[in-house]
Amino acid sequence: MRVLFVTHSYPRRSDDPAGVFVLGLARALVASGTEILVLAPSAPGLAPEEVIGDVPVRRFRYAPRAWETLAYTGTMAEQVSASLRGKAALLGLLWQGHRAVAKVVRSFSPDIVHAHWWFPSGLLAAGGGRARPLVTTLHGSDVRLARANAWAPLFFERVARHSAAVTAVSTWLADKARALAPGLEVAVEPMPVDVALFTPGGPRHAAKFAFVGRLNTQKGIGVLLEALAATRSGASLDVVGDGPDRPSLEARAQSLGLALRVTFHGVLPQRLLIPLYRAATAVIVPSEREGLGLVAVEAQLCEAPVIAFRSGGITDIVIDGETGLLVAPANAGALAGAMDALLVRADRGAALGRAGRSAALARFSPDIVAARYRALYDRVRASVA
Repeated sequence: MRVLFVTHSYPRRSDDPAGVFVLGLARALVASGTEILVLAPSAPGLAPEEVIGDVPVRRFRYAPRAWETLAYTGTMAEQVSASLRGKAALLGLLWQGHRAVAKVVRSFSPDIVHAHWWFPSGLLAAGGGRARPLVTTLHGSDVRLARANAWAPLFFERVARHSAAVTAVSTWLADKARALAPGLEVAVEPMPVDVALFTPGGPRHAAKFAFVGRLNTQKGIGVLLEALAATRSGASLDVVGDGPDRPSLEARAQSLGLALRVTFHGVLPQRLLIPLYRAATAVIVPSEREGLGLVAVEAQLCEAPVIAFRSGGITDIVIDGETGLLVAPANAGALAGAMDALLVRADRGAALGRAGRSAALARFSPDIVAARYRALYDRVRASVA
């Protein structure tokens, strides 16, 4: 079977975290005997064709080279809303992406076109890939877009109508998608995580928490800083990631008296996340409306206890009191209480970490996820035969 992946977020090199779960699915499917080709937008410094992790990638041009910055960084919405240049680049991406999908469908002749994120990839595939059945996967940011803009639900419904199957990476996302398009069937199928890479080992800090994610309001790092300041333990925090709020967050940490207790590391490659997960007392996931929360899965695979808000797709991953701790969303006091409570446990959450790893292995192992998607592709192909 041949499958064409269409995506705007994908690793640009072997250690790039952008869309790494899409590459993970592609590699797992290739290992199971499926032929995969990935189509993604161009960006400065990227080759038009290459192979990453045994998976071939083709990239399409959509604007002058200096303008091709919409993909891979998670800043598409900000760029488009901030300038005419961003809006023009988006129009180019939609038009040239439509043409690129049609061209690759003719040359590669896939059995299935699999769009990751309904926007923009689903729109591109629904237009350019009409000759092949379409599977569309919702990852989170695309559903938030559809709920936040007046025009977006119309385009979302168009993609849904053209899709032979729609999947979402969490139950929460599937419910939100059904609310946008009543009657839509959405299967919950998460992306894989590299279970061979994220493994436990070594001692844990006595009182050092960790956060990994984009530094913006949705990820909740500001609430975490307030919670840390309210803890009774004097614990410290490693912050991994970057984003538009970093300067204000560093200033906020200073004003809360946390300058010596919080370390901002910036973005780290996956191989450097592993020792951080292994050593952290717990990994904190304070985001709201998270599509799934793969950081929590990575942490669980390293047997790190996870403390998170009871919001979004994270509730598929963390079962309160069994595989982690959940507290009320956006509640710094409740978060601080959970952090303190973990530190006074006799095992400092080690049992939670072990249970979390077992649950993550059963659900996110690449071979398990790939088998489920291959079965979905087979059903879709049979239904249109």
